[in-house]
Amino acid sequence: MNYGVDTVCIHGNGKRKNVDNTGSISFPIYQTAAYAHPGVGQSTGYDYSRVQNPTREEVERIMADLEHGTDAIAFSSGMAAVSAFMELLRPGDHIVATDDLYGGTIRQFRLINEKNGIKISYVDTSDLEQVKAVIQENTKLIYVETPTNPMMQVTDIAAISEIAKEKGCLLAVDNTFLTPYFQNPLDLGADVVVHSATKYLEGHNDTLGGFIVTKRQDISEELRNILKTTGAGLSPFDSWLILRGIKTLAVRMEKHQQNALAIAKWLQNQPKVKEVRYIGLESHPGREIIKKQSRGYSGMLTFRVDSQETVYRILEHVKVVQFAESLGGTESLITYPMTQTHADVPEEKRKAKGIDDTLLRMSVGIEDVHDLIADLEQVMNV
Repeated sequence: MNYGVDTVCIHGNGKRKNVDNTGSISFPIYQTAAYAHPGVGQSTGYDYSRVQNPTREEVERIMADLEHGTDAIAFSSGMAAVSAFMELLRPGDHIVATDDLYGGTIRQFRLINEKNGIKISYVDTSDLEQVKAVIQENTKLIYVETPTNPMMQVTDIAAISEIAKEKGCLLAVDNTFLTPYFQNPLDLGADVVVHSATKYLEGHNDTLGGFIVTKRQDISEELRNILKTTGAGLSPFDSWLILRGIKTLAVRMEKHQQNALAIAKWLQNQPKVKEVRYIGLESHPGREIIKKQSRGYSGMLTFRVDSQETVYRILEHVKVVQFAESLGGTESLITYPMTQTHADVPEEKRKAKGIDDTLLRMSVGIEDVHDLIADLEQVMNV
């Protein structure tokens, strides 16, 4: 049965696996490393938690349903998921990647994958001609983040999918910012969806996790073998925390979006603010694509102020909003990309994308929006 996304967040599309007979509403935490066998050559279906665990299996079921995939593989962090996915490539392979990726992904590509013989071309994937221009005979993957972190560029997933299929390469989409509540890349032609579950999916800034979701059995089988081999699977307790967090994903995302839109509009009218990037604004250059491929805008925005002095005053004197990395939790966080999320990106590349000493990224939480605006006002308009 196909339920609405609000229901899927809580129940999934089908019945959960009957692994206990207590009738517990909350799925149990199976905090075990190993499982006893009923007899020689017999198994309960579970042998060792590095391979599979009932609690992890349940959160994977919910995520596969939410992203309209056939399998979701849960990892110990978003970067563990990216790292495992990159193991599908071989030395000499080439990938085309969005040039405004999360800094941790860029670090993974630069320090590990390039060292291992993977060639990478970074382009603005919102420009289809740029993508076509850098594809080579050995291109095996197009890796897209949309909207991007932190500059909020929007890529047409369906159009990129057509290019990928024509060239015979995979398309992976990082869907962390919009979540499956607002966007489903597999429906638009992506082969793989990547998530940092640490962010909106878990939603409470208290655990790490990551997912890869796919409809392709060959990719699923290879990734599960990689997970079994490397031991990067999500722990039972963290699986339960993310499972619990997803139950409120729908209501949280609506509130995040509502607050972010109000703050983005308020920031546009502040004399010390020189630029606001939020995909929910009518002025966003990717507006038509967002309306075509997404159902909402989420709670992430980026803004540029008049000076580094204003940046420091904001970061050091906010009271409700907190100066911290990460995003997607109930609490509002403000981040300085230049020294935090993108500190490992070479300076010339960072500045070329506009990530300079006057740029701030805000993850708008679910507090009272009037309190958030009052907090920003007391540090900005002095």
